[in-house]
Amino acid sequence: MRGGMAHFNELMYKYLSIENDVKIYSFKRQYPEFLFPGKTQYEEGKPLTEFAEGSNIISIDSVNPFNWIKWGFIIAKENADLIIIKYWIPFFAPAFFTLAWIIRKFSKAKVLFQADNVIPHEKRFGDKFLTKVALSQGDIFQVLSESVAEDLKFFNKKNKPVIHSKHPVYNLFGEKVEKMEARECIKKEFGVDVISDKVILFFGYIRKYKGLNYLIDAMKEVVKKLDVKLLVVGEFYEDENKYMEQIKNNNLEKNILVISNFMPNEKVRYFFSACDLVVLPYNSATQSGITQIAYFYEKPVVATKVGGLSEVIHDGETGYLVEPKNSPQIADAILKFYNENMESEFSKKVSEEKKKYMWEKFVNEITSNVKLIA
Repeated sequence: MRGGMAHFNELMYKYLSIENDVKIYSFKRQYPEFLFPGKTQYEEGKPLTEFAEGSNIISIDSVNPFNWIKWGFIIAKENADLIIIKYWIPFFAPAFFTLAWIIRKFSKAKVLFQADNVIPHEKRFGDKFLTKVALSQGDIFQVLSESVAEDLKFFNKKNKPVIHSKHPVYNLFGEKVEKMEARECIKKEFGVDVISDKVILFFGYIRKYKGLNYLIDAMKEVVKKLDVKLLVVGEFYEDENKYMEQIKNNNLEKNILVISNFMPNEKVRYFFSACDLVVLPYNSATQSGITQIAYFYEKPVVATKVGGLSEVIHDGETGYLVEPKNSPQIADAILKFYNENMESEFSKKVSEEKKKYMWEKFVNEITSNVKLIA
């Protein structure tokens, strides 16, 4: 699989493996093709993490109940101490319930549900019921923001243990490069020239809840006062044309540069190294892996006050927080960042702040808490 969730699991495997025997049972199919909005579900190229032989088992089919039963029994025979199931949308609830029920029934293993979301960004009928069914098989939970911890209370009526952790930084895309070098690479590889410009970055899958339309509206006001370039880098999970029309209708073609591809892992660092500021104009969120990539590259962030983003971004210290769906506030934050020359000061504080989000601490919180319920 590909994307932030896959990268997170690779890193969790890497750091848990330092002191534990670990296997990953990953999806061979996450979604039926007709339900998947992107171009492909699969990572191109080699994994960024080196797996021990036989430890990355591509096995689970999200829509085949016979597959769930088969692999539930296979995993149960591993006689593991702990099974970690990463939960983020109710679509997978039937598969996760079946796997967890079999594993708990036929082995000694405890099941930890690592909850990125328990209430999805894009809500559908039946979400709460499906989530309740799946999470009923958890012995312990781990949340990455206090907003998810609050949501989890509805599903955790038996008050099972909850580990409160911080989303670690993504440190697998390579080290930061000099800003000019990164910009030259982007020009050479993608034909986008931002070498001498002020550059802000919107990065990642483009979906309605991420609020890109509000950032585009904000840019109308920004460019009246400063010549700033917005790099939009990511695969569209909805109609790309409506965004391109919004850019065109506001005469922003020279200031908003769109690279509508899923970015190969080896190129990610160039975009974060090239920008001055990362912007997350989300309408809703629990946390964001984009923040943790930005922090690794010591980039300040403008984000909305939704979910756990305000737990990570410290207003006036590592970036700015604004109200969701508020283009004027986004514009004001971008202008303030440049007019008050905050890049150096914010970046220094981000460099200190990211020390709180280390993987060693994260996996220790898992292993030490699980010992309490063993």
